[in-house]
Amino acid sequence: SSAASDVYKRQGLGKPESRFQVPNGFNIDLESMRLVQFNDGEEPVWISELDKITAKAAGKRFFDITDHPESAFAPARVLSQSFGSPNATKLVKPALKTLNSDGPKKNLEKFTSFRTRYYRSDTGRQSQQWLLKKIAETTEEFAPSSLKSLISVVEFAHSWGQNSIILKIKGSDSSAGSVIISAHQDSTNMWPFLPAPGADDDGSGTVTILEAYRGLIAANFTPVHDVEFHWYSAEEGGLLGSQAVAKSYKESSANVEAQIQFDMTAWVQRGTKEEVGIITDFVDPELTKYVTKLVETYLEIPPVHTKCSYACSDHASWTKYGYPSAFSIESSFENDNKNIHSTQDRIDISDEFSFEHALHFSKLAAAFAIELGGWAQ
Repeated sequence: SSAASDVYKRQGLGKPESRFQVPNGFNIDLESMRLVQFNDGEEPVWISELDKITAKAAGKRFFDITDHPESAFAPARVLSQSFGSPNATKLVKPALKTLNSDGPKKNLEKFTSFRTRYYRSDTGRQSQQWLLKKIAETTEEFAPSSLKSLISVVEFAHSWGQNSIILKIKGSDSSAGSVIISAHQDSTNMWPFLPAPGADDDGSGTVTILEAYRGLIAANFTPVHDVEFHWYSAEEGGLLGSQAVAKSYKESSANVEAQIQFDMTAWVQRGTKEEVGIITDFVDPELTKYVTKLVETYLEIPPVHTKCSYACSDHASWTKYGYPSAFSIESSFENDNKNIHSTQDRIDISDEFSFEHALHFSKLAAAFAIELGGWAQ
């Protein structure tokens, strides 16, 4: 279509060949057309699935809004509230002491053993089923029986087969807004039919927030607010999973107090100091200030503010639907892991991949849950 060739000219992309064979184990039609938005100020354009893959490989970021064309323009602006300062130190510190790297290491070894977790692949569906089972086992093993009755886990179904996972610890005050901690479970290679172990992107965030959940339930965390853990499908396809979830929350007028995304938490580039990257664009400024304070209060490494541009991870879906969102990443954007979207995104590629570093992010997620979710004593 001419719209597609226009976007190619504007984005500086060459036109890819249109006929490729899709291998077995993948359910994608490369010629099917998708409505894609490359930034808020620009009309969305119809491009093919293959064009979408090419755009992503060229480093373009976008929302795929085919299922939500009404969401094309500027995000709903939320009246930002101040989140104050962390003040539950006596509750948070003991809970953080129980977190460790054993679970994340074991879980990520298994999670990266799937050939790819691409959202339109058989192995992407299998990895999601494995994760669902692992979450259930974690609850079974670590939650006291009184807490189990407050915990629910559902698959949020998607047409492409790999579902998002929504876990909720029910709060004591049903009118208080939800606190959401999230990561994306899918992985991709630049050419999506190749292996994509996705150790850092975003296997690391996936196991990081699972460890935060484990530590919280082991400490018998009974929140005032509903505290939710989300593992999104299809982030790599243009934030498809998180958009569907955020849209459904918006349509049911859900009250969301705060959402934070963990995408890439394990890499410390050689020659750099450990830090916690806090994204400052396409997020809620007040919540971002608050997350910075959490890092300063509870972690042994400093925060660094950094930008990641349009539609760079799932927090952007919540921002788009008018909810306060934040995003924390392994480092400042220029020092992050350059092996992502390749066969090299593995745990054993380098000693720069660090479970000790990722543990700081489990602590941040747990602190976020307790401080913003409250603890009904």
